[in-house]
Order: sequence, then structure tokens, then C-alpha cells
Amino acid sequence: MIEINLDIMLAMRRMTSLELAEKIGITQANLSVLKTGKAKAVRFSTLDSICKVLECQPGDILKYVPEE
Repeated sequence: MIEINLDIMLAMRRMTSLELAEKIGITQANLSVLKTGKAKAVRFSTLDSICKVLECQPGDILKYVPEE
């Protein structure tokens, strides 16, 4: 399972979901789907934009958690 830690990075950068959505050019609804882990896929271009805006690495946002 892939865990999404976007909320943590947003808090560390003192940024709201709305601000991030506007800066990367996606809707807040689509960002919410990603944040809640309901997304089935993430485009590399979206991940690239998120990392640029939040000044982080993909591994700061995505974490692999083995299923038990």
C-alpha cells in the first residue's frame, strides 16, 4: 500500500490545499482525492509540480507500507 503524506508537507510549508491546488493547476477536488489516498494513479507531471512548489522529494510525500 502507498501512503500519502501530503498533509504533513503542507503543514510543514504552512500552505493550504487550496493554495497548492492553485499553484500546480489542478482542482481542489482532485488534490483532495490524492491527499486521501483514493487516487488510483498520479501523473509524474503532477508529482513534479507538487515537489517543485513544496520544495521536497517524492519520498517526502509517498511512502510504501507493506500490507500485513
